[in-house]
Amino acid sequence: MHGKLLPLAGLYLVQGLPYGLQSSLLPILLRARGLSLTRVGLTKGLYAPWLLKLAWAPLVDRRGTPRVWLTFSTVCLGLVCGLLAVLPPPQAGQTGLPTTVMGLLLLLNLGAAVQDVALDTLAVQLLEPKELGPGNTVQVVAYKLGSALAGGGLLVFFPTLSWPLLFLLLTATYWLAAALAWAAPALGRLSRPQVSEHTPHTSYLLQDLLAVPGTLWTAGFVLTYKMGEQGAGSLFPLLLLDHGASASDLGLWSGLGAATCSIAGSSLGGALLARHCSHPRQPLKLLRSVLQLRLGGLACQTALLLHLNTPGASLDPGTVMRGAALLSLCLQQFLGGVVTTATFTVMMHCSQLAPRALQATHYSFLATLELLGKLLPGTLAGVLADGLGPHLCFAAFLVLSALPVLDLRLAPSNLT
Repeated sequence: MHGKLLPLAGLYLVQGLPYGLQSSLLPILLRARGLSLTRVGLTKGLYAPWLLKLAWAPLVDRRGTPRVWLTFSTVCLGLVCGLLAVLPPPQAGQTGLPTTVMGLLLLLNLGAAVQDVALDTLAVQLLEPKELGPGNTVQVVAYKLGSALAGGGLLVFFPTLSWPLLFLLLTATYWLAAALAWAAPALGRLSRPQVSEHTPHTSYLLQDLLAVPGTLWTAGFVLTYKMGEQGAGSLFPLLLLDHGASASDLGLWSGLGAATCSIAGSSLGGALLARHCSHPRQPLKLLRSVLQLRLGGLACQTALLLHLNTPGASLDPGTVMRGAALLSLCLQQFLGGVVTTATFTVMMHCSQLAPRALQATHYSFLATLELLGKLLPGTLAGVLADGLGPHLCFAAFLVLSALPVLDLRLAPSNLT
C-alpha cells in the first residue's frame, strides 16, 4: 500500500501549490503593493477553469490514460511557471496585474484543473476498497500541506526570495513531480479504462443528476455552506495588513498556521465520523454543532474589526488584539476543516443514492458546485468591502454563515 500512497501524497502536495500561491501569497503581495481590495479579489476569477472540469473530464476518460494526462499537465504547469519567472513582478502603484501575467495564471489554473481530474481518476482506479480511508486522508493532508507551503511558507521567506527564483523553484518542483508520475511503478500498472459506447446528451444527464434523491437540497447546501466563511477568510488577513500587521506574520499565521489548524480540523472531523460511520445522521448532527460554532467565531472577528477602528487599538507585537486576531484566523480554519469533512461525507452519501453508472458524475457535479460556492465570495469580497465598507461586508458574511444552519432543518429524510 505504501507504494501507492507515497506517490499519491507527493502528487497531491504538488496539486495544492497553485491554490496556495493564489489564495494566500498573491493577494497579500498585491495588497502590499497598493492594489485595491476590489482588484485583489477579482484576481480569484482566474480560478474559472476549475469550474469547467466537467467539460474536459470525459476527454481525460476517453483519450489516453490518467498517468499520461497527469504527466502532461504537470509538465505544462512547470513550463508556465518558467514563463512567469522571466516576467517582471507587479510593481508598486500598478492598477492591476499585467495582462501577460494574468494570462499565464489562467493557464496555470487550467493545467491544475486538468491535473486534478487526472489525479482523482488515477486514485479511484489505483486504490482498493480497504485503502480508501488512508488514501483519502493522504489526499486531504497532502493537498492542504502543498497549499500552505506555496502560500504561507513562501510568504514567510519571500523577503529573501525574488519573483524569478520563486517561480523557478516551482518549475523544478513540477518537473520532478512529472517524473514521479511517469516513473512510479504503482502508477504504471494501470490499464486503459474501457470507454462507454453511449454518452447521454448534456440535458438528459442533468435531468438524471437532479432526479437522484436529495440532490436538490445537497446542491443548494454545498453551494452556500462556505460563502460566509470564504468571504471573511479572504478579506480578514488583508484588513489586518491595512491595520499594521506584517506580511510575514500573516503568511505564517494565515498560511502555515491556518493550514495546520485546517488539517487538524479535518482529521478530527474524520475521527468523529468514523466512530459512527454507519449512522447516516451523524454528519448532519456534527454539521449543526460546528456551523453554530463557526458563526460565533465569525461574530468575534467582526467585533475585532470594529474594535480596531477605535482610538488606541493596535496590532503591535505583544498586544492582546494581535493575539486575538491571529488566533481567530486559526480557529476559523480549524472549524472550517471539520465542516468540510462532514460536508463531503454528506455529498458522498447523496452520490451513493445514484445509479452506479452515474455516481462519479454525480459527485463531480456536487464538487463543482461546492467549488463555485467558495470562489464567488472570495472573488467578490473585495468589491463588497470597497463598495459597502468592511463592517457592512462582514455583516453580510454573518448572514451568509447563518443560512446553512437554518438550511439543515430542511434536510430530506433520505439524507437524515
